[in-house]
Amino acid sequence: MLDIADELNRWADQGRDFAVATVVAVGGSAPRGPGAALAVDSEGTAIGSVSGGCVEGAVYDLCVQALRDGETVRERFGYSDEDAFAVGLTCGGVIEVLVTPVTAGRPDRKVFEAVLSAAARSEAVALARVARGPVELLGSALLVHPDGSYEGGLGGHAQLDRTAAAEARAMLEVGRSGTTGLSEDGSHCPGGLTLLVESSVPPPRMIVFGAVDFAAALVRTGKFLGYHVTVCDARPVFATRARFPEADDIVVDWPHRYLRQTATDGRTVLCVLTHDAKFDIPLLEVALRLPVAFVGAMGSRRTHEDRDRRLREAGLTEREVARLRSPIGLDLGARTPEETALSIAAEIVAARHGGSGVPLTGSAMPIHRGSSLCTDGCDPFSDTRDPHSRDCEIIR
Repeated sequence: MLDIADELNRWADQGRDFAVATVVAVGGSAPRGPGAALAVDSEGTAIGSVSGGCVEGAVYDLCVQALRDGETVRERFGYSDEDAFAVGLTCGGVIEVLVTPVTAGRPDRKVFEAVLSAAARSEAVALARVARGPVELLGSALLVHPDGSYEGGLGGHAQLDRTAAAEARAMLEVGRSGTTGLSEDGSHCPGGLTLLVESSVPPPRMIVFGAVDFAAALVRTGKFLGYHVTVCDARPVFATRARFPEADDIVVDWPHRYLRQTATDGRTVLCVLTHDAKFDIPLLEVALRLPVAFVGAMGSRRTHEDRDRRLREAGLTEREVARLRSPIGLDLGARTPEETALSIAAEIVAARHGGSGVPLTGSAMPIHRGSSLCTDGCDPFSDTRDPHSRDCEIIR
């Protein structure tokens, strides 16, 4: 539900009652992953989505019912071979949703208000909820901070709260949302419950090196994808707000020097568009040794070969050099800066989600990857499966 935190936070500030349906498990070709949410307030206003349109009407009705009776429920929606137009996912997938009323007087409302407020401010915070387990625990919630402290509770079980907070903190550190299995005593053993953890973290960074025309288009694309975008160039005449009005930050500094001193993490994307060895090589020496998500550099095939040679001469290992994506971008036949930015963005998305970059037409690969990781053949929706096996986790 943190994907719609901004609007839900406004509702909470206004004192509105509302119910939230959150995807807790998916299978097959489901269009939305765990954490996707649809919310309905007491006036019938709806925001968000859990299925891209397939079962929105039925989920809306569940939210309205939850507001009436105050009960948290879990519901499964799947494809019906007998009637493809009945309530279900006609794309062939299966989703399971948790519907939780957030109303005045409920003891957990303060927890939801606090986590929504933090997420709306782009603060790092995690929401852990019981998505499968005893009825009396279903939907109970913990707000977990980066330091491991927490608010709320999962049914008054202190050990369960501590273990759940530790699990949520670990997932928050890597910005991951998904499920994990626990027993009611807080241990990782069969026969217990499933915990849904939603992580809200500050936007990932995209750092664009080189204040060129291609960079301006890439800044716009990066913002569209939700990145906090920084433009860095050593030339003050080019690195200006007038040229890059949509950038979050504009830095005038030598790229390698700036990269050494700025904060990066495992979600950071580095795009080197300088196309000049005196900038590229010192910068890439630093970049390829950082634990970032993506390092790409613009240039022709000849430029790439020369860059590759220089990097090896500078002492980079085979493994470090192999991390470089150069020439940057997928082969779209791009010509304009906007088309080139699109090709770069497409490669970043493919790298992030393990996509092949080939057309879906004629491909046998799954369209929605990573929605359900279950390597032992178990049914991720069965109440009899072992939800505590790490191989059975449903993750985003």
